[in-house]
Amino acid sequence: MSAPATGLLDVRGLRISAGEREIVTGIDLHVDPGECLGLVGESGSGKSLAVRAVMDILPRGVRRSGGEVTAGGRFAMVFQNPTTSLDPLMSVGNQIAEVRRFVRGRSRAEAKAEAIELLTQVGIPDPATRYRSRPDQLSGGQRQRVGIAIALATDPDILLCDEPTTALDVTVQAQVLGLLTALRRDRGLTMVMISHDLAVVAQVADRVAVMRAGAVVETGPTASVVGDPQHEYTASLVGAVLDLPEAEDS
Repeated sequence: MSAPATGLLDVRGLRISAGEREIVTGIDLHVDPGECLGLVGESGSGKSLAVRAVMDILPRGVRRSGGEVTAGGRFAMVFQNPTTSLDPLMSVGNQIAEVRRFVRGRSRAEAKAEAIELLTQVGIPDPATRYRSRPDQLSGGQRQRVGIAIALATDPDILLCDEPTTALDVTVQAQVLGLLTALRRDRGLTMVMISHDLAVVAQVADRVAVMRAGAVVETGPTASVVGDPQHEYTASLVGAVLDLPEAEDS
């Protein structure tokens, strides 16, 4: 008999395959309520596929070939590139309101009011006016904030963030990370932060799992993994970061 699940999200023996090739080779992850787990590794390590398997949104031709996923709450995902994840022909406000209507059952008027409130929460200036803007009328940072608002519109317990700052410049990246940290605190969110950049993960994560070639090679509290890496690959990631900022509570 397997041991009982221990976290709000538990992943055990997860395997992901494309045809006959195994991409993720039996990983275990858990995230406790209110915790942020950082999942870090180079491109192609399998970290994004692992989280997409949790959401059951793997790409065509890729399948979960083994393992168990146990979740104790509602999921939402913030995607890497809001330019491709947002509908270019629909106003950003309507994209948020649509989620409130069809996922949470709100009336049109309620959905619009709540969408404007979500735009306010994610720091969009003049939200009532921006409600009517199309994605191409916003900056990259504002589009990513809209993507976060759409994810929040489902009232998630667990927010999965797939490289949400990769396409942003350093200043805007810091703003988005600060926003995610504040939302986690204010909403009591549990979070998984995926990145190839250990410096990004170290700013927000309580614990880190390091992936390489489809396997988790090291996991532990962020300060321990960064300060005293036990695996040579983790050490190489730490060594590649010149000025690693300390994790912040704000």
